[in-house]
Amino acid sequence: MLQKTKGVETASISTEGQSIEELLTREWLLTNKRGGYASSTIVGCNTRRYHGLLIGSLNPPANRIMALANCLEMVIFNREESSCAKLPNRNSRKVFNLSTFEFGNKFAPASFSHIKSFRQDIGVHFDYRLAEFKLTKSLYLLHNTDTIALVYDFTSIREPAEFVLRPFIALRDFHSLQKSYAPLCSKWLGHGLLVRHDVPGSCELYLSCPGMDFEKDKQWWFNFIYRKDKERRQDFTEDLWTPGFFKAHIDSPTKIVLWANLSNQYKPEKLSNTDIETVCEDLYRHQSTLISAAKNRDKKSVQLCLSADQFIVTRDPGNEGRALEPRTTILSGFPWFADWGRDAFISLPGLLLSTKRFGEAKSVLTTFARAADDGMIPNRFDDNSDTAYFNSIDASLWFINAAFQYLEARGDFETFTQELLPAIRWIIESYYNGTRFGIHADTDGLITAGNEHTQLTWMDAKYDGVAITARYGKAVEINALWYNSLMLIAQFYAGQIHILPGGTGREHRNTNDARHYKSLADTVKDSFFRLFWNETTGYLNDCIGPDGLADTSLRPNQIFAVSLTFSPLSAQQQKSVVDVIEQNLLTPYGLRTLNSEDSRYKRQYKGTQQQRDEAYHQGTVWPYLMGAFVESWLKVHGSSRKNKKKAAEFIQPLLHHLTNDSCLGQISEIFDGDAPHMARGCIAQAWSVGELLRAYQLINS
Repeated sequence: MLQKTKGVETASISTEGQSIEELLTREWLLTNKRGGYASSTIVGCNTRRYHGLLIGSLNPPANRIMALANCLEMVIFNREESSCAKLPNRNSRKVFNLSTFEFGNKFAPASFSHIKSFRQDIGVHFDYRLAEFKLTKSLYLLHNTDTIALVYDFTSIREPAEFVLRPFIALRDFHSLQKSYAPLCSKWLGHGLLVRHDVPGSCELYLSCPGMDFEKDKQWWFNFIYRKDKERRQDFTEDLWTPGFFKAHIDSPTKIVLWANLSNQYKPEKLSNTDIETVCEDLYRHQSTLISAAKNRDKKSVQLCLSADQFIVTRDPGNEGRALEPRTTILSGFPWFADWGRDAFISLPGLLLSTKRFGEAKSVLTTFARAADDGMIPNRFDDNSDTAYFNSIDASLWFINAAFQYLEARGDFETFTQELLPAIRWIIESYYNGTRFGIHADTDGLITAGNEHTQLTWMDAKYDGVAITARYGKAVEINALWYNSLMLIAQFYAGQIHILPGGTGREHRNTNDARHYKSLADTVKDSFFRLFWNETTGYLNDCIGPDGLADTSLRPNQIFAVSLTFSPLSAQQQKSVVDVIEQNLLTPYGLRTLNSEDSRYKRQYKGTQQQRDEAYHQGTVWPYLMGAFVESWLKVHGSSRKNKKKAAEFIQPLLHHLTNDSCLGQISEIFDGDAPHMARGCIAQAWSVGELLRAYQLINS
């Protein structure tokens, strides 16, 4: 039954002949639609504090808890042997460890060589092939509940053996590390084991393994090493608690399932009627529905569609004394980011519109629109609550762009006019007249904001109170977005919005509003050309300071002045911008954030927090920028078959990365500026996937 419902295979790696160092560079990720996830390496050895078999969300998608960190798994053969005729028979014990952990400068146990291959489809699968037995370990993360199923499918076993399964518990905030003074305790409840902190209000982890006996054997295991945290110069050792172990006798092909569930207050009946075949069918059905709705035809677009799905989650509306419909949101990246406004609206066209998930796109847009305040869209929500933060100048402008793309793709005038347009008008009015952080339109019509202490654009790294890339004043992409926003709303009121066949926007015409916004846009266009176009360099200045001085740094932010629907540049200027970026900033994995000839350029993103922050936008490559670059390149060169073939070459390394490197089936957040462009940052980033998906469809449409 399980083989029939495995779904689309998004990764398949042979682990034979590879060193442990190579194997630990590849990771996997499962998500559950509510902010929870499971993730580790392809040999099951955790290398990050964020790796674990069950990370749940107590307030979806926030307040995430590392619940079940890992398991020690052993197959034990007890044999009677006769050493010689003169001696009596004696017992011989042969133990096969299936797990790999890192302690100090060694791996113990070091059982990675027993794994022959790793596969991912609706779950992840580790294939063990030994002379004594054959086993496939599978993990399935259930949707819409913080529950993981670990399936041990012994397809052959040479002689009777004992299977031992010891769970390691963290039960901590997923950003922190556990230490042995934590007051963890357990008790048998119903048909399983309940684990919690011995304090009021503790969340609870429930473990159930039908067919296995449980033996109490409480232990602390000390100093697990997380090498990725060590590389990032963070604390990297953790103590994990184990309440005991599950044990079963096996003498023929058999299947064993360990269930783990995290909740605020566990009710034993939650898992009582769950079976693994039903779980697999549900996961397969969800995957098939996504692929069918997106009308994907080729393997890469299917893989990207499934990658996109991992970021789409449900935000718990909370308890306000009335029934509230759960709202859809987009997590910016796994393992550590929550939902950020800027990231959501840059990635939404690729993640949701390209995949025809219009209902969820509507929910994301209206969720953020309802949270608007002082004419601004939230830049992010708190990791542990519903608190909204507004420290971004561009999130609101990207919201406007995404809202109009939704209207064009769906033709949903009712939602647009009733819920999105009021927010759009509020944003434009507030940005023009003034709102937080000194955001306002200057006398030349351009948006200016901030000071030397703020970090309001996407280049927002800050360390010890110092903004690393202090782009205050008039930033080039902000004013490209501002011009685009004014032109979009002017076009809307002029009745010129292009939507699905059969749709009409004529009833929303308003000549006065159309003329008003077009006049503002014309002023912005003239000022944009005058302040940003640099005739000497042939590209756009990056920022204009409050003193009127231009920052002529060669950065990729100017690409949006070409890629957006409305550009304030002439066709010749657009081509010049694209040519300069192609020659100086383009890499196989995206655009560098600073020209490599600049004295401030950082070759690699590594080291201490300060060193990483200093490199974040000073040369580090961002793959999400490839979407805008491909769109701009096709815009200035034309979309002939020959040019699309050339554009396909730009994204081929990212497509290879999708299925072969780092987190299999995902696109990393960033890459080093210099070759070989090692993947860094988050192992899975929403706008990296969304913009690659959008670029792929532009090329293949």
